[in-house]
This record gives sequence, C-alpha cells and structure tokens, in this order.
Amino acid sequence: MALLPILRFPDSRLHTRAAPVDVIDDTVRQLIRDMAETMYAAKGVGLAATQVDVHRRIAVIDTSEDHSALQVLINAEIIARSGECDSEEGCLSVPGVRETIRRAEWVRLRALDEHGKPFELEADGLLAVCIQHELDHLDGKVFVEYLSRLKLGRIKTRLLKQAQEDRNAATD
Repeated sequence: MALLPILRFPDSRLHTRAAPVDVIDDTVRQLIRDMAETMYAAKGVGLAATQVDVHRRIAVIDTSEDHSALQVLINAEIIARSGECDSEEGCLSVPGVRETIRRAEWVRLRALDEHGKPFELEADGLLAVCIQHELDHLDGKVFVEYLSRLKLGRIKTRLLKQAQEDRNAATD
C-alpha cells in the first residue's frame, strides 16, 4: 500500500468532475486500499478519489473511532434526502480550516462496493455529512465553496500564503 499525495485547495484539479467507474478490477481495489491508508494516516474520516488526483467516482469513509467501519462508495448517488442540519466540517484538501456548512440531515444512497456489488445505505449524523461532502468532491466542489465570497477569498489567500511559505522553507 502507498500513501497518496492529497491535492490542496485552491488546486484547479479539485474542480474536475469524476467519471464513473466502468470496471472494478485489482487496480481499482488497490486504489481503494491506498486511499484508505492515506485517509487514516492524515487523520481524516473521508477521502474522494478527486482529492488524490484520480478523477473516478470512488470515495472511502470511516467515521468510527477505531478505523473498523470502512465504507467504500463506487459510482455513488444520493437517491433521497431529508431535513437540514448545520455541522462543522473540515477537509484534508483544506488543512486547518473548519467551517459550519448546512447539509441534509438524512440521506439514502445507491452505490457499488469494492467487488462491484450494488447496495443502498441510509445515513444520518456524521456519516450523512461525510457522504455529501465526499460526493461533492466527486462533482468538483470543495466544501468552502458554500461560504460567502469574502470568507472564501480569505481562506484562499491564507492557504496560498501558507503554500508559498512551505515552498520557501523547503528550499532553505
């Protein structure tokens, strides 16, 4: 397994709409294992393939404390949603930023697992938020884009400045 580099906002590749997965083979399953390892190493609860510069409709999620509940979502689509909730979100592609975002409180989705078996899943709470967050990534949207232009501009400026400082420190 390998740790994959995670794209950082405002990288334009994060706005690429992911293509459906046509064949679930050993290459896809290896990507899933690498994505899970990357997510766990980065202390995240979800990771979309778009975030590792693979533009296929694959996401991994694990909201458990002990990493025992890995969910693999291939070609997932939300088929029902209800309610609203505000929750504080963060993102491995937007390090150090946490903001309150309004999402559906409950979702039902249809997806394929890592063996190509179709399933449906109903979720609420943190899992529902994570599903919506990761599927947004696969549609080319980053959670901070739900914020006001002013807030988004401040975040972009701060992250670009931090990236420049990191580059400068690496060359010193």
